[in-house]
Amino acid sequence: MFQGSIVALITPFKDGEVDWQALENLIDFHVNNHTDAILVCGTTGESPTLTFEEHERVVEHAVKHAKGRIKVIAGTGANATHEALELTSHAKRVGADACLLVVPYYNKPTQEGLYQHFKTIADEVDIPIILYNIPSRTGVEIAPETIYRLVSDCPNILGSKESTPNMDRISELRKLLGENFTILSGDDSLTLPMMVLGAKGVISVANNIVPREVKSMVESALRGDFKKAMELHYNLYELFKVLFIETNPIPVKTACWALGMCEKEFRLPLCSMKPENEKRLIKTLKSYNLPVVRGDG
Repeated sequence: MFQGSIVALITPFKDGEVDWQALENLIDFHVNNHTDAILVCGTTGESPTLTFEEHERVVEHAVKHAKGRIKVIAGTGANATHEALELTSHAKRVGADACLLVVPYYNKPTQEGLYQHFKTIADEVDIPIILYNIPSRTGVEIAPETIYRLVSDCPNILGSKESTPNMDRISELRKLLGENFTILSGDDSLTLPMMVLGAKGVISVANNIVPREVKSMVESALRGDFKKAMELHYNLYELFKVLFIETNPIPVKTACWALGMCEKEFRLPLCSMKPENEKRLIKTLKSYNLPVVRGDG
């Protein structure tokens, strides 16, 4: 099962290209900090601005460098089924442990269209699949009933990443699909509320910079120690929120730069933070005693 503390890994850039050395260092960082899995080429990995070739190279490079030391989940979603199918097939060929498939965006498919999209990929590629529901970015939400239908027909669809503040939806998913279906939070500040309702972990942005702390919170919740999990949640809450004061992944990549983990480089239409927001971010990092080596907060 894919559960626990999973990082939505940034994709480091340098001089307009993927910074392969920095990517390797980030993977090693998560191996050393006992993160349960890494997700590459997700939203936080700036997948919309990667070329198709870069996307596949990042997945392959991550798998090769991980060498089985940590599970690798590949973001392989697209708004065209044939593209998602190609990316998912490639991830399977190069040895990814699972794929994350986002709900198709912009073209606003019907629930039947969503069912056929995901079923086509699940039938064609025998790899564990996690669905990704993030209606604020896709414009469409996949209904719990559609997920139930997919899980009933596709044994390799194992769970969903839920980036939504709607806790009723989490209750509906858990009631409809039971404990064997893995619900993962897609929003750090909502991880604990979701886990109280039966979620099994998080695909986390904050994990990029505080992996041990996020893992401790998740593990406490998994073993039913919600008092300890709540204490850790409130301790991390300010950091969770400051990492979203601008569009993700701008703040978290800036934080990684401030901590000396990568360059502060984005691809348009993403750009650097407003100076006042960057100052607030770095001040927050310092308040958590994180080893800030660049920036002024």
